[in-house]
Amino acid sequence: MSDDSVMNPELVINHKFPEVTHTYSERDVALYALGIGACAKDALDDKELKYVYHEDGQQSIKVFPTFAALFSIGLTSQLSQLPGFAFDPRLLLHGQQYIEIYKPLPTNCLMQNKSSIVGLHDKGKAAILEIEVVSYEKETGEPLCMNRTTVYLRGAGGFSKSSQPYSFTKYPRDQTSSKTPKTQPFVVHEECTQPAQALLYRLSGDYNPLHSDPKIAEVAGFSRPILHGLCTLGFAVRAIIKTICNGDANLVKAISGRFLLHVYPGETLITEMWLQGLRVLYQTKVKERNRAVLAGFVDLNQLRSSL
Repeated sequence: MSDDSVMNPELVINHKFPEVTHTYSERDVALYALGIGACAKDALDDKELKYVYHEDGQQSIKVFPTFAALFSIGLTSQLSQLPGFAFDPRLLLHGQQYIEIYKPLPTNCLMQNKSSIVGLHDKGKAAILEIEVVSYEKETGEPLCMNRTTVYLRGAGGFSKSSQPYSFTKYPRDQTSSKTPKTQPFVVHEECTQPAQALLYRLSGDYNPLHSDPKIAEVAGFSRPILHGLCTLGFAVRAIIKTICNGDANLVKAISGRFLLHVYPGETLITEMWLQGLRVLYQTKVKERNRAVLAGFVDLNQLRSSL
């Protein structure tokens, strides 16, 4: 970055984004559940049917906690508002997603999203940006959830004004970090994604052509369109809910996921899980390439008694 274009990091971290109103319906909730593979193998699955259908006369369908990640999808367009912060959106990499759930998400909702910059780090040729979105029910003002998205912006670094690289974060670094155990997993869940998985998941609002257009994917260095990272996260957390939580998503308190590698639609995901108190550590691999693609943890409010 040239001297005449060096940004002022203090202006970036103190920037006030306009609040954004977001609405979703039961249809959006069900479409999302199908997009992360719910009931794909068994349309009668008693642990997952409630996320797409009013099972057993329930008044409304249930909501997967990773549905909350959709509330941060518009972040890329908001980053263009940052003063003096120039970057190429095509060089943006989604590094990590952290979600806190404050109460079970309603099936239908009108909400207010408040965004802020909570981390900025100069890595020389790149910058790491942490963006937080807190979502509130508009009518009551009650907080529903929080998303913290970490993005890696190639070509946006080199803005430090001293020999010490600039680094700011509002939260302790270890809050969202985890280490994958070397021991035998407590549970292993295997599931195949569908060839059209990305085409279905994109209907939940992430229309990046990298996940649908073969030519765009080829330019980006992939043999074909890749699966959305947040879709892979949805598959992993759904596996934890199904196996550890016996289908009860209300047990989930917080979710952290680090994106390690791409997934091609149609590949098989193997999610390994380890229990450490009320924390489930997990790692998701692609079976066909034997490569880890996602790792992190899910914090629970409590464990079900049968474990």
